Amino acid sequence: MALKFEDYYKTLGVDRSASADEIKRAYRKLANKHHPDKNKDNPDASEQFAKVGEAYEVLSDKDKRAKYDRLGKNWQHGEQFQPPPGYGPGSGGFNFQSSGGAGGFSDFFEMLFGQAAQGQGGGAPFEEMFGGAGGGHRFENPGAPRQAPEQTHEIGVSLTEAYHGASRQLTLQGPAGTQTIDVKIPKGTTTGNKLRLKEHNLLLKINVGKDPRFELAPNGNLTTTTKIPPHVAALGGKADVHTMDGTVTMTIPPGTPSGAKLRLKGKGMPKRGSAGNADLYAQVMIDVEKDLTEAQRKAYEQLRDANE
Repeated sequence: MALKFEDYYKTLGVDRSASADEIKRAYRKLANKHHPDKNKDNPDASEQFAKVGEAYEVLSDKDKRAKYDRLGKNWQHGEQFQPPPGYGPGSGGFNFQSSGGAGGFSDFFEMLFGQAAQGQGGGAPFEEMFGGAGGGHRFENPGAPRQAPEQTHEIGVSLTEAYHGASRQLTLQGPAGTQTIDVKIPKGTTTGNKLRLKEHNLLLKINVGKDPRFELAPNGNLTTTTKIPPHVAALGGKADVHTMDGTVTMTIPPGTPSGAKLRLKGKGMPKRGSAGNADLYAQVMIDVEKDLTEAQRKAYEQLRDANE
């Protein structure tokens, strides 16, 4: 059976001699770039996200990478590829899928690793994968009767989901069949938090995606940028500030410099395990209009003359 050759090094944009750290960095950059949650208007993002995940699955696992490298470096991406003797489709292993995925691995991957994956184990788990899209993530499961080591999977959520709480529907596929489970993402979750599913021998590591409106600190504090005109900075006044629950009005003290951070208590992330919220800091940036009216220009000239 002839298939299209997948150049996993080209997919990640790395050299064939790339180190494990270089591969991980390239994967993280591309996974962030093509994550479907950030590309809702791009129908091709899910497919590209899945391709990046497949390439990382192979190149981050030393055994899979070695087997892939044995094919040689003379194949061109997308050209017809005839499987060598001894390769063929297989089944088995332990699959992990997140709802909303863009499909499983390619036929090329299944041809190379489907049969070899059965009952071997020893592969590196997907510790850097993002959840919520691009399913088909595979965990190796030893065929021995002893319990397999706890598997680790990184699942991505948006800042809004982390603030309000959310759920993920995960599909576990193994020799015993397919099982769908619901995982609750607690309110106030931050990057690095872990959810342990003991009954499934699974550890989920949370990664909160970047939000263009806010910066999230490990302690749950949020920072946002608020633009104010020069006269408000000098004389004081009111300004609208974005929060996770909508816009609020904040008092600006007279003489507030550009870059100052003003605290809005209790407007940050919910505190896990306790009542209340962390804080929100509004970083003030003085916004000078480019096109001044005649009255505004005269006012600035008077201010200039008063300071000379």
